[in-house]
Amino acid sequence: MKRLMQGNTAAARGLYEAGCCVASSYPGTPSTEITEEAAKFDEIYCEWAPNEKVAMEVAFGASLAGKRSFCGMKHVGLNVAADPLFTVSYTGINAGMIICVADDAGMHSSQNEQDSRHYARAAKLPMLEPSDSQEALEFFKRAYELSENFDSPVILKMCTRVAHSQSLVEVNERVEAPEREYEKNIAKYVMMPGNAIRRHPFVEERMKKLQALAEEIDINRIDEGKDNSIGIITSSTSYQYVKEACGDLYPVLKLGMIWPLPDNKLKSFASSVKRLIIVEELDGFIENYCKSIGIECEGKNLFGCLGELSQNIIADKLGIVKLAGKKLDDVKIPPRPPVMCAGCPHRGMFFTLNKLKCTVLGDIGCYTLGAVAPLSAMDMTLCMGASISATHGFNKANPDANKKVVAVIGDSTFMHSGMTGLANIAYNQSNSVVIILDNSITGMTGHQQNPTTGYNIKGDPAGKINLENLCRAMGFNRVRVVDPYNLAECEQAVKEELEAGEPSVIISRRPCALLKYVKHKLPLKVDVKECVGCKSCMKIGCPALSIKDGKAHVDETLCVGCGVCKQLCKFGAFQEGE
Repeated sequence: MKRLMQGNTAAARGLYEAGCCVASSYPGTPSTEITEEAAKFDEIYCEWAPNEKVAMEVAFGASLAGKRSFCGMKHVGLNVAADPLFTVSYTGINAGMIICVADDAGMHSSQNEQDSRHYARAAKLPMLEPSDSQEALEFFKRAYELSENFDSPVILKMCTRVAHSQSLVEVNERVEAPEREYEKNIAKYVMMPGNAIRRHPFVEERMKKLQALAEEIDINRIDEGKDNSIGIITSSTSYQYVKEACGDLYPVLKLGMIWPLPDNKLKSFASSVKRLIIVEELDGFIENYCKSIGIECEGKNLFGCLGELSQNIIADKLGIVKLAGKKLDDVKIPPRPPVMCAGCPHRGMFFTLNKLKCTVLGDIGCYTLGAVAPLSAMDMTLCMGASISATHGFNKANPDANKKVVAVIGDSTFMHSGMTGLANIAYNQSNSVVIILDNSITGMTGHQQNPTTGYNIKGDPAGKINLENLCRAMGFNRVRVVDPYNLAECEQAVKEELEAGEPSVIISRRPCALLKYVKHKLPLKVDVKECVGCKSCMKIGCPALSIKDGKAHVDETLCVGCGVCKQLCKFGAFQEGE
């Protein structure tokens, strides 16, 4: 049976068909839907972990117990999980274990544009890279076979275009993998130095065997071409662009196993063409490897290492007649800058911080949009949890500035990696103010649950962490909760905590305006007779507000009646909806 499936949905189907039993992930675009879709299969236990390191350790534990396991994350999440990643390469596995990482070339929803292929090489682990939905399903199944045959976790690399594009997929029934008994093996699984040093030779020997496999495995294949004046080596979504641009004009070596690479196959293919071009997004990973084994090739001199490729870019660089239709660069598209939603609970707090001219060290989440004009209320965003640690460092380096410096972090991000930074403030005592923006959900990646919401990945009741009690238990005497829709309350709280002279936490609590179960007030209306056109209401940057004919105007299809704009109007022009 064939179905039209998104790449991430097909990946989840691959987990199901391969007999995966345990999946633990942290949501991160473009990887999120794999675990969300896997959770629809009752045969797979699925969970959202507090962060990617925990998710990988959970997956390893399940593998150790004898069940096939999975953990998923985006590329920056693999940085968080790098600690267990490098050591699980030494221990190996019991039952099959897949580590899925989804790269985000073009930075559609990420703070950097890193290339995860380097992790496979550095950690000495095999990596597969599908180029469409069908391959996503197949490669996930193949990954478990490789994992168990070579006593190794397998990294499966997705990217935004493969994860979120759709193509036809052949689906089959689930096949339960034979359960592997757990056997105590201290020499294999206890990675203290004396044991680890004896596991390193195993890792090196495994890589030799995997490289031999790479020469023969069918997912590294050659598509024949009519013209051998050019040969192309490529993988992932770049393969699709090459085929759309070139068809069967030039021979193509498509690499489905991106690490380790097949030396002999690469050399043989290179010798069969006059000019060898490597087409790959981001870094010259394949290109540099080819050059390291003596193959003359080019790639980054044509395509660069920034952003995504496309069929038009490839056609242009290869001198092929332009594809039908206009290039994107030729189409004038009006800009649509990102903005916090109408009724976003973070808007009132950011307006207050801007008004008080605070230095705001921010974090990763939809609230990062607090940096965007007109609020412009964020000075730094680095990585998950960095807001709290950086605020502590800022205040220790410049104690005189601490009456203007605050950290802002979301509830999910706080659970991910904010607690250790908060512990550092409590332990090393800086006069730092931490504002936890608690919108009762993981907002940026599409409303996933987290340890503070009280629900699990399926929406069933689960353990719930009380942020106030947690902060007090960590040593904070000053913990207070404010409603970000109440501007006066927010301003008073921020002022008082900045003057307190000791560490403090403000929890800005109001659920995300887009949650289905949140009941909103009626949209506000503007009494044009009272409005003087001063535009004070426009300072909050609400997309429901505009100026028409010199007067404030409310878009009733967007307004949720939060009343923040009403508090800014000195003339009483905003009225409650009827």
